[in-house]
Amino acid sequence: MPHPSLARLAAALALLTLAGCATTPPSRVDDACAVFTEKPDWYEATRDTEKRWGTPVQVQLAIIRAESSFKHDAKPPRDSFIGIPMWWRVSSAYGYAQAKDETWDDYRKATGNGWADRDDFDDASDFIGWYTDQSQKRLGISKWDTYNQYLAYHEGRGGYARRTYAGKDWLLRVARKVDGWAKTYGGQIKTCRGRLEG
Repeated sequence: MPHPSLARLAAALALLTLAGCATTPPSRVDDACAVFTEKPDWYEATRDTEKRWGTPVQVQLAIIRAESSFKHDAKPPRDSFIGIPMWWRVSSAYGYAQAKDETWDDYRKATGNGWADRDDFDDASDFIGWYTDQSQKRLGISKWDTYNQYLAYHEGRGGYARRTYAGKDWLLRVARKVDGWAKTYGGQIKTCRGRLEG
């Protein structure tokens, strides 16, 4: 029989291993069915968001992929001065949805979800649902219009209204890529939704 302290150590290591698996990005990011088979709780989260806010699962998934590559603790690069990295970052964006501090605070106040964390997939999914819902209400962008929803997400609603994206060819290319991912994910989800919900 193992010593009690060794048994506790083994249990702690097992929990740490499970926690690491929970936050590891999916291995096949091009296949929504594979993502959700590997992360079934992500499918539940995105379905809950779709039911609450009306934002399609594939739109959420494409935005999260673009913003963080599915990394729970994603951060923007550090700022630099004459080529030397500084200790501060170019933005306060953080987590799956790369939400900035002030926008995350707005979300928590508006939804009453004061305990929400940006490195929690469920909360990030709900945040995207809330944000795209506000973009539809304020800017008239359909929640199925991934291209323009992403531009409003990236530039902020004020920036989108001022068309700050217009001169950013690189951003327009990214938005087209995100739109393509959403369309691909949507087609894939149709083939496995029954299994995922079964």
